[in-house]
Amino acid sequence: MQSVEHISINGEWVTPQGTERFDLFNPATGDVTGQVRLANEVDALNAIAAAKAAFPAWSQTRVGERVAALTRMREALAACEEELLQAIVQEYGAPAARAVWMARYPVAVIDQVISDLQQFAFTSQVGHARVEMTPLGVAGLITPWNSNAGFICGKLAAALAAGCTAVIKPSEMSAWQTQVVTRALHQAQLPPGVFNIVTGRGEVVGEVLSRHPDIAKISFTGSTVTGKAILRNAADTFKRVTLELGGKSPTLILDDADPATAVPLAIQAGFINSGQACIAGTRILVPNSRKAEYEAALAQAVAAVKSGDPHDPSHDIGPMVSEKQWQRVQSYIRLGQQEGARLLAGGEGRPENSGQGWFVRPTLFTDVDNAMRIAREEIFGPVLSVIGYQDDAHAVAIANDTDYGLSALVLGRDVERARRVAAQIVSGRVQVNTLAHEAGAPFGGFKHSGIGREMGRWGLAAFMEPKTIVM
Repeated sequence: MQSVEHISINGEWVTPQGTERFDLFNPATGDVTGQVRLANEVDALNAIAAAKAAFPAWSQTRVGERVAALTRMREALAACEEELLQAIVQEYGAPAARAVWMARYPVAVIDQVISDLQQFAFTSQVGHARVEMTPLGVAGLITPWNSNAGFICGKLAAALAAGCTAVIKPSEMSAWQTQVVTRALHQAQLPPGVFNIVTGRGEVVGEVLSRHPDIAKISFTGSTVTGKAILRNAADTFKRVTLELGGKSPTLILDDADPATAVPLAIQAGFINSGQACIAGTRILVPNSRKAEYEAALAQAVAAVKSGDPHDPSHDIGPMVSEKQWQRVQSYIRLGQQEGARLLAGGEGRPENSGQGWFVRPTLFTDVDNAMRIAREEIFGPVLSVIGYQDDAHAVAIANDTDYGLSALVLGRDVERARRVAAQIVSGRVQVNTLAHEAGAPFGGFKHSGIGREMGRWGLAAFMEPKTIVM
């Protein structure tokens, strides 16, 4: 059993004023592995005060100084990769290949921010005006449990690169990962108060951040419901906000696609991060003319996907992060059958020989109408829906008939045709015949998938405001 007893404020390890303790679990077994002592409102206020005091000096640093600080941060995270990997597997249950990627991602995202910072145009000339990009102030960074370390490092690196200081509220469910990252940040010898990490509940610490007048910017990744609450709270003090929220992403398989290529990509897109991903392509759109063919191929592929012990490299899907999340996914599998969808693979319950861990059977429905709740609501688990369409226009209409617009995938042999279809999909990102990620491109969503963009120069600019000086 491990006990996480400290948070980080003003460059120091601090015992929280809060006294509530939150159980930490190993989702692969359902066992309690430790506890974290949660911060309260007083801790949040102390962290905000420290960040506010550090802002004037940090905001005046030169690009070279910021690059040097981020480089120290990068090296410290690289040195703890193995420890972070162990934390990710035990605390989150990511399967082996995904866990390795997640453990390496903090270094990769800091590298990208360093590159973006070195190329960023902080000043520009517009006629007689000089436009200067100025840091907003103290940023509140709120991160989710499905990639906790990566989100902490990505958001913090961008905020620091822009000249902001930060108060971070990570998920209380990811306390071990947070401890590993916090130790690395201390080792990077960043100036006191430039970063502060306060692990607490969203309705406590998150509420303070989203309402406090000294927080100039909120960057949040998480559920659409919470994003709406943050947006309402932020309005009173005119905070700038970046919200990266939910998704119900379509994978659109065109009628000229090769099933041997399209099916594996569709399955990878749908089951990414064990289905616990906002970008997961959970709606698979197939042409009615080839629907039976794709049903058979997809069912065979899903049946071959293994869910189980994340330490076993043969397993593709790990457990759900909590019992609550496991129950939520089970309820949607029942709902799909009640709504009249036909089950092709998987179903309720745990996979064979998976013990009492929060594992879900990889599940595939067909005969799904886009009006069904399993096609409209974010399940956040390995549950996919096959939806038939008549022609390209019908497919685009179904893809866009959603409250969300975060990511999409188009698969087809004719690349130009696929690109034309992609251009009609209302989504912050559309991939064509690839699942590759471009770290320097903007990432974010339309509609209920969020506001603003992260990554690349857009991610840096999100922590700044342009100031015009006319001579």
